[in-house]
This record gives sequence, C-alpha cells and structure tokens, in this order.
Amino acid sequence: MLTGDIRNKVDQIWNAFWSGGVSNPLSVIEQITYLLFIKRLDDLHTLEENKAANLGIPMERRIFPDGQDAQGCDWSDLRWSRFRNFEARAMMEVVADRVFPFLRQMGEEGSSYGEHMRDARLGFSNAALLAKAVDLLDKIPMEDRDTKGDLYEYMLGKIASAGQNGQFRTPRHIIQLMVEMTAPTPQDVICDPAAGTCGFLVAAGEYLRGKHPALFRDERLRRHFHSGLFHGFDFDPTMLRIGSMNMVLHGVENPDVSYRDSLAQEHDGDAGRYSLILANPPFAGSLDYEQTAKDLQQIVKTKKTELLFIALFLRLMKTGGRAAVIVPDGVLFGSSTAHKALRETLVERHKLDAVLKLPSGVFRPYAGVSTAILFFTKTGVGGTDHVWFYDLQADGFSLDDKRADLLPPEKQGPIPAMALESGDHDKNNLPDALARWAERDGAERNNPRTAQSFCVPKADIAATGTYDLSLNRYKQVEHEEVAHESPAAIIADLRRLEADISDGLSKLEAMLG
Repeated sequence: MLTGDIRNKVDQIWNAFWSGGVSNPLSVIEQITYLLFIKRLDDLHTLEENKAANLGIPMERRIFPDGQDAQGCDWSDLRWSRFRNFEARAMMEVVADRVFPFLRQMGEEGSSYGEHMRDARLGFSNAALLAKAVDLLDKIPMEDRDTKGDLYEYMLGKIASAGQNGQFRTPRHIIQLMVEMTAPTPQDVICDPAAGTCGFLVAAGEYLRGKHPALFRDERLRRHFHSGLFHGFDFDPTMLRIGSMNMVLHGVENPDVSYRDSLAQEHDGDAGRYSLILANPPFAGSLDYEQTAKDLQQIVKTKKTELLFIALFLRLMKTGGRAAVIVPDGVLFGSSTAHKALRETLVERHKLDAVLKLPSGVFRPYAGVSTAILFFTKTGVGGTDHVWFYDLQADGFSLDDKRADLLPPEKQGPIPAMALESGDHDKNNLPDALARWAERDGAERNNPRTAQSFCVPKADIAATGTYDLSLNRYKQVEHEEVAHESPAAIIADLRRLEADISDGLSKLEAMLG
C-alpha cells in the first residue's frame, strides 16, 4: 500500500501538471509515463554498469552511447541521474531537444525499450513544470516493485475519477474477481485483445506472484513469466504506452503489449495460441463487413462488436483454453440470428461454465449499461452440462454515480483482508460469489432457483429455442414471503426488481434498435 507521503507527492505532481496547462488526465499520465520510462532507462543502464564493474567484464547491453554525439555534447547528459541536477531551462533543452528524439530513435530501431516511443513528444514547454515533475518523481522511492505498481495504479485511478476517460478502466475489484475465478497458472499464455491500461494482465501477474512464488526459482517458468505469459493488444498508441509501463512497473520485464486492430486483422498467426482470455471489450459498436476480419465472420456473421469479440476469443483460444469476458446483457438475450447462433455455439460446441450477472451500476458514472461476465472453455466438441448462474447484487460500492464505499477497504474485494460480518454480504457479494463458484459442480447443483446462485441444465437452456442466457429467465422469486422477510431481504428483492426493469428496457432497446 502507498503511504500518505507518497500519495501526497503524486497529488503534487498531478496538480503541477494541471496548473502548468496540461489538463487532460490522459495527457497527464502519458507525460508522467514518458518521464518514468526515461528514469527506468537510466536505472537499467546503471544496473548494467554495476554488473560489468563487479564482474570485471565489458557492458553487455549499453542503452546510452559512450562519449559525445555529433554536436560534441555528452551522451551522458541524456541520463536521468545527470539532467535531474540541471537548472530548469537547461533541463528543458536537454529533455525536449535530445532525450525525446533519442526515445523516438529507439522506437524506429525496434528496441524493446522504445517500442511504444516512436511518436513520443514532450507535451508542454514550461521549464519550471518539467523541473518540478522531475524533482517530485525523483523523491518517490521506486526500488520496491509493490510501490512502483501501486504508484501507477494510484495514477490510473485518477484517470477514472477525472471523468471523461474513465471508460478505459474496468473496476479493479471486478478484475480481481475474474482473475481469482479463472485461477491463472505459471504455464498459461494469457491474452487481453482490448488491453487498455493492461489491468487484467497486471492482476493476473500479481495473482501468480502470490499463489505461485516458486515459479521464479524455475528458470524456464521465470523466463516465460517475463517474456511469454502476458499478451495485450490495442489500437490506441497512448493506451499502449500506459499499459506497457503499467506492466513494467508491476515487475514484468518484457510483456507483449502491441498495436493491433483486433477485429480487423486476420488472426492466422495467433489462432489457438492462448490458454486464458481475460477481457472487457468495447460495447455497442458496429463495423462494416468489409472492415471485419474474414475469419471472424466465419464464426458469426454480424456487425456487432460485442459478438465479434466473442468470436475473436474463440479464434484465439487453444482447445481447453478458458475465458472470462464482460459482455452487455444484450448478448445474453438478443433476438437476432447472430445473437442466437453465438449463444448456441457457446452452449453446444464448447463448454459454457457460468453467467455472473453484474449490478447495473458497476460502470457508473460513465455508463449505466447492464452487464454480465461469461465464463467458458473452448472444446470444439461441446461439454456443457449445467450452467452456473450468480446474481451479483452488491460489489462493495454504492450503485449510483458517486460509487461511494459501503464498507471499509479491508472488507472490499473478492478476498477481503478482514472477514465479513453478519450484514456485510448485503454490501459486498464478491467473496460469496468466489466461494460458490468453487462449489458449482457440487453443492451448488442442489440450490433452488430462488437462491442467489443456482445451476441450470443445458437441456433447459436449449429448450428456450434461442439459448437465452439471461438470469431472470430462470430465476424464481417467492413473492408471497416478502411480507415476512427482513429489511435486508426486502432490499434484495427491490434490487432484483430494478434488474428486471433494466433487463426489460434493454430488451426493448434491442428490439427498437
């Protein structure tokens, strides 16, 4: 956890950028990312210098050239440890006129360090702002991986709280629930084809560090963790830079975070490559058939991006691979031919494991869309016997635009630091969902459909004719008992009623659209 002092320093940096004229929150973190990248280059170069000095051998990997450039200026001036001591105007001259062209050159040469820096530019001309930002970043201890990761997460949280760019971030506790439920292994090859800030990949990495620490004592697994386990795609260069830095600061040395228009490019090179997909792809968009990869149209003929992404996941997954994907509710009950065909494909040709319905306020204040998480396994030969449904009604935060904490931080998330007490479940269902998920092939099979979670046989889903996957299609409510229920149970019933109304409105919008 970040200390109050470090949080204050980050707030000071953020406020300095705002008062210095950099007001777009995404631009602020992009500029901070550049500075952190420059600092990391110097740290890596220093590490190589120390290694060479201790072993008495030449440096194996020199980032900054030795000697002077064509203009007779020392290359060493480009290093963070050198220019941080310069006067503000001299620092601005070095960073803007020499360091950033150096970064762009690294990108053009294909350096793994500079891959996302091809169009790097210093986004302001205020020398005092640069000097202040460098000074404040230099005072933050960056030796510890946890501190570096928490620092960046704290800044990413500021994107969400700032408003217009919050859609880039899936709530962290929802990501953690999905990761815990899919339980990544050190042998997995994980992909997020709509990576954004790489929140899913970061959470998977942290899960592996906590659950499988021995992997770092195995050279093969350690190398796989740093260079072959994590793959993220996006078509926004800014998000690629931010996501890549997020991974690096969380201790992944060489993640594959690369440019790709996932729905437009063919996937022959990646087909069947990944064992785990974790994603929250864009909703409510549509593409022309001509712009869509032909191999996806062979799976489902549609223009809807939410359906095309599921087709993409099936294309990218290896046989036996699993997926946890956030989808809009329309995917569960949409009446178009493409909607029905895709649901039938998941149920009949693969193994649909679960549908976890999320509260409609999870993505507020940015969107009020009703969503669910689909869990499925690619088999190609079927395998669905029962589908587990869970009605998540509370995620620890208010479901209005304020998204205020309903519980203290130590009682939040799917694995709270402090055990929940009586009544806390009504405010945070995530630990219950995780516990019941583990029993989906056991005790959960006996739950009545009036319970918060229950299993539905494949035959019942197929009998709908449309392979309807909406929870309310199967859930039963004992209305006659409401008068004798506790206030908490009445609140739960009202939330279900709200969900029913939301589903009805979504279906109406789907029919009208």
